[in-house]
Amino acid sequence: MSDFFIKELQTVQISELIATEKVVVGLDVGDKTVGISVSDRGIRIATGITTLERKGYSKDFERVVDILKLYKIGLIIFGWPVQMNGIAGPQCEKVLSFITQLYEYLPVDYAKWDERFSTSAVESIMIQADLSRKKRKKVIDKGAATYILQGALDFLNRCC
Repeated sequence: MSDFFIKELQTVQISELIATEKVVVGLDVGDKTVGISVSDRGIRIATGITTLERKGYSKDFERVVDILKLYKIGLIIFGWPVQMNGIAGPQCEKVLSFITQLYEYLPVDYAKWDERFSTSAVESIMIQADLSRKKRKKVIDKGAATYILQGALDFLNRCC
């Protein structure tokens, strides 16, 4: 699997995205769900859109593409689930496979963002907010996608 289409985040020209009124999308791709978030046009604030239950690759892509068609996308940032030692493991291969196939449907720029603590951080916030386990389960992946995207947006606004 080639990652030729994946940009280094520090090479993204945020001013070009803003000038062309494009948004940045965040994806948290898991085995059972895909969390989706989107930035504002100023590329500053991430907002959760939805969590999709996985139904099979072709259906997953169709549903993700249908949602993302509503936006003028300049970049898609996906969570990169490296292991605690920083090495890309089997889950990274699954995410890369999904992203490679999604690229065929949505040929825009892509970048990865370390997502090691995203789900646990979001869950901790939800527990503090006293959300029930059932409610957390429904929104955890959308929250993780938002957390991933917000981290990347903060980075972009500092460096680029």
